[in-house]
Amino acid sequence: MTDGDTATRDLIRRWKDDPSAAYQTWFLWSERVKNFRSIRRGLQVVVAEIAGGTFGNAYRGSSLETVVHSIAEQRQIFRGADHAFLWKPKLRIPDIYESPANQRAFGQLIDGCTCCSTEGEIIRHINVIDRCAIKGLGPAVANLLYFLHPTLVPPFNTRIVEGYNRLTGAKVKLGSWPQFLAMRAGIIDINHRFRDLLSNDLGAIGALLFDIGSDRYPAPPRDNADAAAFADRLRAARDAAAALTPAEIRSEKDEASHSEVQSWLRDLGHALGYRVWIAANDRGRLHAGEPLGRGCLDALPGPLATAPGAEAVRLIDVLWLSPDADRVAAAFEVEHSTSIYSGVCRMLDLALGHADPQAEGGLFLVAPDAREAEVRAQLARPAFARIADLKIGWLPYGELARHRDAIARFGEGLKAIRAITRPLP
Repeated sequence: MTDGDTATRDLIRRWKDDPSAAYQTWFLWSERVKNFRSIRRGLQVVVAEIAGGTFGNAYRGSSLETVVHSIAEQRQIFRGADHAFLWKPKLRIPDIYESPANQRAFGQLIDGCTCCSTEGEIIRHINVIDRCAIKGLGPAVANLLYFLHPTLVPPFNTRIVEGYNRLTGAKVKLGSWPQFLAMRAGIIDINHRFRDLLSNDLGAIGALLFDIGSDRYPAPPRDNADAAAFADRLRAARDAAAALTPAEIRSEKDEASHSEVQSWLRDLGHALGYRVWIAANDRGRLHAGEPLGRGCLDALPGPLATAPGAEAVRLIDVLWLSPDADRVAAAFEVEHSTSIYSGVCRMLDLALGHADPQAEGGLFLVAPDAREAEVRAQLARPAFARIADLKIGWLPYGELARHRDAIARFGEGLKAIRAITRPLP
């Protein structure tokens, strides 16, 4: 092992333990995993609209904007991801809105990468889009491809490129597909060398490069001459992280509020006699010193576990199941601050599966009272046209907080829950 590798390993270990670093604030963030399926579903809608000639010639209000907005909410790593797709009228870029041929080529790229499963096929589709020379459509599209193939395509932005250049001494430039592919090969090589500290998911090394490119962490030395200076810079970065307040590290209040509302729904479901399921990736999360999954189902019943879309259903925040049948009586998605898109897509997977809770009217979006206008505006967009059929109810935090004790004591079934719920859209 070289001195450079030793320094890099030291950097990665310290970086992973840093609560303010992108590894803990983004890569380990539970909502990150939940968004993969909904983003893939959204990209399939984009492809279908382009193929059917119904996509239109505007970004605003389109199915693509809905998907990219969901990606852009993936905390700091993808903040600004929508900039590459915003229509710039003076430059007439990216030219996938006014040119039908370019739009179809873009759709074929997404469709081809959705259907393929190998590195060679992905590179072939990228080379095809590169030969089209579509003005303004460059490697930022890799952020879409990452959610299709996170083990084969790394995320991409200015900070990640800068971090890669600092780490390797390369001079990769933005806007070039060939240079992106060269950087991708280098990232995969680095990830392989330090795989025991990182992940098969290239989001982990992408987050590391992002923090290096953002000047949060220094790049390790490539020779012994800079080793002492690197050690000093690494200690300084660690000390700076330790000095941050929780509010500066991440929005702990948001995380706690989301978990608190899940605990309300868990306890209320039990009080009403239902069996309760907590999202698979939230069950171990602590609230008030106890795991959220305390007293809840350890596994979905067979009919639900094998139904279409079961992977997404497992990630719905809270499910109430009938006490005497393997049927979902109510499903709750808690949307504290993130986009409602992923939650609604999980509801759609449930509704289209074998178990349909609509007979009891049990699909609910649970969110702060102040978000009602925002959510109604999002559901009114064309991309959510099919959602109206689900008859989702809006359950404000305030109503749930005020009435949950009385419902637990005197309620029966979903009647009281429906009484404090407002129809959407």
